[in-house]
Amino acid sequence: MLDLKSEYLYMKSDIDAAIAACLEHQQWILGPEVREFEEKIAEYIGVKHCIGTSSGTDALVLVLRALAIKTKGEEYFNRNDLIITTPFTFTATGDAILRAGATPLFVDIDPATYNIDLKQIRSCLESFPHGLSPIAHCPFRILGILPVHLYGRSCQMDEIMSIAHEYGLFVVEDCAQAFGTEWQKANGERQKVGSIGTAGCLSFFPSKNLGGFGDAGAITTNDNKLVGLIRMLIKHGGKDKYNVAHIGYNARLDTLHAAILLAKLKYVDEFNIRRQYIVQLYTEGLKDIPGIVLPLASCLSPIPNNSSHVFHQFTLRILNGKRDALQRYLKGSGIDSMIYYPVPLHKMKVFSGRCVLYGGQLVSSEIVVEEVLSLPVEPLYSEDLIIEVVKAIREYYIN
Repeated sequence: MLDLKSEYLYMKSDIDAAIAACLEHQQWILGPEVREFEEKIAEYIGVKHCIGTSSGTDALVLVLRALAIKTKGEEYFNRNDLIITTPFTFTATGDAILRAGATPLFVDIDPATYNIDLKQIRSCLESFPHGLSPIAHCPFRILGILPVHLYGRSCQMDEIMSIAHEYGLFVVEDCAQAFGTEWQKANGERQKVGSIGTAGCLSFFPSKNLGGFGDAGAITTNDNKLVGLIRMLIKHGGKDKYNVAHIGYNARLDTLHAAILLAKLKYVDEFNIRRQYIVQLYTEGLKDIPGIVLPLASCLSPIPNNSSHVFHQFTLRILNGKRDALQRYLKGSGIDSMIYYPVPLHKMKVFSGRCVLYGGQLVSSEIVVEEVLSLPVEPLYSEDLIIEVVKAIREYYIN
């Protein structure tokens, strides 16, 4: 799916110099590269603050914990506190809600975009508490929305923020797959995701569009109070580590990771453009095959709903029950592919009895998990390699 060795060689001199600088100064915890990285990410995203974290998952947990302290004056949310999110995402999104003490309220997706369905969010809030699956008859209250910009495509943030303002909800953007993605507001202004909600959470897992050499993440926000709380929580919960105020974590961004990410940051826009070109090749080669649903947003036509797409994943829907057979055929041809994701969150054991569903059944999510297939979108792959993938898929359908 990726060739991280080739990516390293492409930017080797920058990365090696960054590592060498760390070896010289030996400031491994909150060294100068961490602050520089935070400042550059804040500038890139377009926010006042960025806080480096030990992972994208920890970023989500830290934001939610800080919001519990800020909004409720309590260390954690409780089981009655609902946070609206999507069931079609990586486990970390829903798990972070549980770890912050709250309950995920899963709302179905729009199968055309794979992102949370805005109509269902509004319907859920308008009809609340009707239409929710019960958990021990708790007196629920909805406190926030956690949208995921899945595969690198922005959610419809104007509508989400309008709904949040109307109902007094916080919005935490999960931008783990969407570094560099933009949303065009109604007034024509373009904003990068992570700068629109109450806070944004970034992941720099090695496979991400901006990926490090291990786990790393960050939080972006314009909320000064939230920043103060998060900076305490990442360092065991206090301004003074020997006299702490909150139940905290050891969740800092390591200096070495920050240095490597700084070196790679200047390549991220170039690589996102390369991803979009690969998508053009895929789209041209596959658009006439019945039974394949291409991503709604492509670089070949105006991107609908004002959202840009950085294609962390290029994901098809393979109809008529042929997904698994196609994946086996590609594997036999030496071509990797992945299923993101094979199980929706509400079907996982960890969420059993710990989540609420809107509408009782999340039909679209349960359909797409049987159909989605992601193809290689390594920025440094040649045009010939992508054409080979297209050729193999076409051969499968001919045979």
